[in-house]
Amino acid sequence: MLGHPVRIRVLELLQSGPVSVRDLLSEIEVEPSNLSQQLAVLRRSGIVVSIREGSTVSYALAGGDVAELLRAARRILTELLAGQTELLAELRQADVNTGLPPGPHEPDLVVTRSPRPSPAVRGH
Repeated sequence: MLGHPVRIRVLELLQSGPVSVRDLLSEIEVEPSNLSQQLAVLRRSGIVVSIREGSTVSYALAGGDVAELLRAARRILTELLAGQTELLAELRQADVNTGLPPGPHEPDLVVTRSPRPSPAVRGH
């Protein structure tokens, strides 16, 4: 459910309160049909609620737990990226200390998804 960048961005925007669909479209810059589809996924999962006022439809987080989840996810990702940046700097410094030039194949920092935990780990 949180595996799509549009849905994550929507949730980030909703942390400060209800946002109209029009404002979501201007902030996210996706096709209206794509946003509608992603909002439907979030609504069906119970994470967001829709609010209709006349012809305006807004969305809001269904509860404070969602905002807390997003804060925790951001903190975890920030720590992971910081660790990867430190490791990359150490590896580059080791190359400098050994006199080896960085190879043309050496990429800049690349962030990849972690593999899914095994079923035994998921419950913890």
